[in-house]
Amino acid sequence: MNKYRISIRGKNKESFLKFLISRKINLYNIILTKEELKITIDEKDYTKVLKYKGLHEVKILNTYGTLKIKYLLDKYRYILFSFLFVSIIIIFLSNIVFKIEVIHQKEEIKEIIYNDLYEFGLRKYRPKITYKQKENLKEKILEKEKDKIEWIEIDNIGTKYIIHVEERKIKKEKIDNRKRDIVAKKEAMILEIKATTGEILKKKYDHVQKGETIISGTIKNKDKEVAKVKAEGKVYGEVWYNVDVTLPTNYHEERRIGKVKRGLSLRIVNKNINFPPSKNKSFEKEDIVLLNNQLLPIKLVLEKKYELKIIDKKYTIENSSREAIKIAEEKLLKQLDDDSTILYKKVLKKTINNSTIIVDVFFKVKENITDYTLISDELKEGGENEEHAR
Repeated sequence: MNKYRISIRGKNKESFLKFLISRKINLYNIILTKEELKITIDEKDYTKVLKYKGLHEVKILNTYGTLKIKYLLDKYRYILFSFLFVSIIIIFLSNIVFKIEVIHQKEEIKEIIYNDLYEFGLRKYRPKITYKQKENLKEKILEKEKDKIEWIEIDNIGTKYIIHVEERKIKKEKIDNRKRDIVAKKEAMILEIKATTGEILKKKYDHVQKGETIISGTIKNKDKEVAKVKAEGKVYGEVWYNVDVTLPTNYHEERRIGKVKRGLSLRIVNKNINFPPSKNKSFEKEDIVLLNNQLLPIKLVLEKKYELKIIDKKYTIENSSREAIKIAEEKLLKQLDDDSTILYKKVLKKTINNSTIIVDVFFKVKENITDYTLISDELKEGGENEEHAR
């Protein structure tokens, strides 16, 4: 609470003290001497004391609460403004790019990267880029120079960016003409067969086990083997998965959303003055102390604020299916190829274990089940010769 510690000097200090008490003015820590009367009063009563003082001399000795902060701000305002001004200049300059260096042996590669950096916005004497902008920049360069650049990393050290680059070495693919069969990679029901070379042994909706031949590289005329080739094609099948998902009955999450916001915070005792002022939202903060005065309770801090989205949910046996299917699908997609498609999904079973709900989700997936098995070049005559060879 805001209070004043005041000194009152005059002839009738005792009478004045009794008068203040009669006016129901709260008085604290009263010290009466021959020379003066010292009291502590609330901020709202200070104007009353001045009104009734008459010939008495009233002097402020000390202040408490926010009044103290206002007093310190007023007394040291020039020092504070100087601190703020210098800090703003330092922060501004520390967020400017003064040097960009590309590390690579070939001047040709370095020149390509310098040009791409300039084109996509990373330039000298411009503001530094954010983490998201840096990742986007790397993706753009890798996409544009996909035939020349294998890998790129952008490191920020102070006001300098160092770019490490690895050149793409194009390898000539070796042509593999070895004879082979196309077999099932896993147990599945065949949905589609695309064959360009070889003899198709299975048909749509056939059930196959892992390793079972679907397209043979052995070409036969009746029972006689006439040629052995490299079977070419793709086979798509329906494959079955069970994915277990565990959900808490009480779910709490604090998720970072939006852009990172930066601002200055002047901290005096327990009070924060923010530049720009903060809105009333949930934030996760990271502080970088710029100035810390050991003599005064003053600190200047650069705040990095990550806006948070608070998520609280309660899961039950009845409402957990939708979330469980979503999580199970995300887990499954991580292990599937890009050309795989989920055909069907269903919750099979739910069980409660302590404070968690375990959900078993079933999936039918169309995926590439193509695999290969090498075969011998030697031809068999079929019939008796085949039996004799066995």
